[in-house]
Amino acid sequence: MTNSASASGVTPALPRASRGSHRPLGVPAVRLGQGGPLGAWQQRNADATIDHLISNLESSGVLDNFRRVIGESGAGYRGFVFADSDLYKTIEAIAWEIARSGADRWDAWLDDVIGLVGRVQESSGYVMTWIQGLHPEKKFAELDWTHEMYVLGHMIQAAVALDRAAGRDDLLGIARRFADLVDRRFGPGREEGICGHPEIETALVELYRHTGEQRYLDLAQRMIDLRGKGLLKVGGLGASYFQDHAPVRESKDATGHAVRQLYLNAGATDVYLETGEPALLDAMHAQWDSAHHRKMYLTGAFGSRHRDEAFGSDYELPSDRAYAETCATIADVHWAWRMLLASDQPATYAETIERELHNALAAAVGDDGTTFFYANPLQLRPDRFSEENAPRERQHWYSCACCPPNLARLFAQMSAYLATSTESELALHLYADAEIDVPAHLGGGVLKVETRYPDDGEVALSYDGPAPLRLALRVPSWSAVTTLDGEPAQPDADRYLRVDLSGARTLALDLTPRWTQAHHRVDALRGARAIEVGPRVYCVEQVDLPDGVALDDVVVIEGAALDLRTQEGSPTVSLTGAVRSPSGGLYAMPENDPGEQKDGVAIVAIPFATWGNRGSTAMRVWLPVV
Repeated sequence: MTNSASASGVTPALPRASRGSHRPLGVPAVRLGQGGPLGAWQQRNADATIDHLISNLESSGVLDNFRRVIGESGAGYRGFVFADSDLYKTIEAIAWEIARSGADRWDAWLDDVIGLVGRVQESSGYVMTWIQGLHPEKKFAELDWTHEMYVLGHMIQAAVALDRAAGRDDLLGIARRFADLVDRRFGPGREEGICGHPEIETALVELYRHTGEQRYLDLAQRMIDLRGKGLLKVGGLGASYFQDHAPVRESKDATGHAVRQLYLNAGATDVYLETGEPALLDAMHAQWDSAHHRKMYLTGAFGSRHRDEAFGSDYELPSDRAYAETCATIADVHWAWRMLLASDQPATYAETIERELHNALAAAVGDDGTTFFYANPLQLRPDRFSEENAPRERQHWYSCACCPPNLARLFAQMSAYLATSTESELALHLYADAEIDVPAHLGGGVLKVETRYPDDGEVALSYDGPAPLRLALRVPSWSAVTTLDGEPAQPDADRYLRVDLSGARTLALDLTPRWTQAHHRVDALRGARAIEVGPRVYCVEQVDLPDGVALDDVVVIEGAALDLRTQEGSPTVSLTGAVRSPSGGLYAMPENDPGEQKDGVAIVAIPFATWGNRGSTAMRVWLPVV
């Protein structure tokens, strides 16, 4: 392997420099169990999702696109210009699954597809089937829309993951030849050019980390530096759609295409982690405040507008027309993790990742592991029409299939986000049933975490080592009462509770259901409340209401009691609401149209993560109050 073969080196983001105090542990070092959803999602990903991706790469034409370039297929090109990236994301998912479980059942398939990519690659290093097979005249000529560097970015990430996880560098050699071509063409002192869809930046930084080649970091830095110089032909969507409206260090507002912005921020943060440039980190803090404090949905989703898959204005967060693309939340997980590694105050970033995993991303894939949402609205009206990327029900595939393989690679690498080490302690950021290898400098041994979280707030911890393990346990902002071994426990100012662990201890977090209201500037949510329990957002589905009660007519009483129960093995929240039935027309004076209200209606709310698994039914997170 090019880089360290130790478990700590087998991780998606492995900084060389030490800007923050936290270091990642690596995928093999954290083994998720089946006692909670994270481990179950990883296993479902391995058992169902990855094979589903492989099948659809064939049936959708992605692999034939490669074959036709070299005369091995007579089929026409199918898919979007960037369809090659779906293959690379699938390879990355397999790589992290190999790191997690040692699986070898995809080895022959990897041999085949990597060999195919190698045969398609030109002697210059170039490989992108849409250009090679249809438009060779467009090579590096229309960077605003051709996505060449975006595709290369996903190839690099897959290649690095495969080398770290399995010690095979065949794809890495292909990726480096393509990256070297881009460096020769667009590197420092050469032609100025950036990709219309950021993603290559974070990939180049990881290639630098993996190989030690400074030129890859320099190229990533250059891609950051060239933003805002008007290099892209932006057209009717405007420069902000491409994040080319202002230099990165001056851009303080999350704007434009949400996935692009969040991938760019991940790359800029990666550059900061290696260079330590204060101006970059200052810009990222401003971007964080904009994206998460004024433009994030309660579920951890991003993107208010369908037309350009974009962030809206501040507090523009409609529930029913939320675009909330799955890939945007995935991009934010990558960015949040890098911000965590850059920070000595990681709780905010960890809590954001937790919100995203247990809500927007959990809901984006069905219980079967083979159906997916592209858009993730917080309300589905009973008569809302289906759109191609915003259907009423999860789909097995999409013509723009970016989300399914992106989910697969995230779920496969998810164990990397549970914990980090510092010089003196192990920090536990996410709670899940797991066994964690403790780094040698902290005493070695294994930390065992037993929990059904977030179904249950109890987290049992046990450690058998030569000396007590200094352990930092994140206390979520919503946990009003936190106990350790039954006694009240107060976290430090950074929201981590520190214990010297030898033997067994039990942490208990407060899962009392709570009402949540939106900022008063969110016009779409005035006079509405949402239900949360721990990190989970809850919603109401039509299927759970009494016969004859329409979800659109349901209202709740301000401050109504919330009763957390377990129903058929799943958590639910029960409450009593009311039904309002206006008697007049679309508009009326209130005194002439008071409507009728029926009180005492039983309402059952379920985790947003599980909605849509019982057919196409009306759903809403935010409930009107009276």
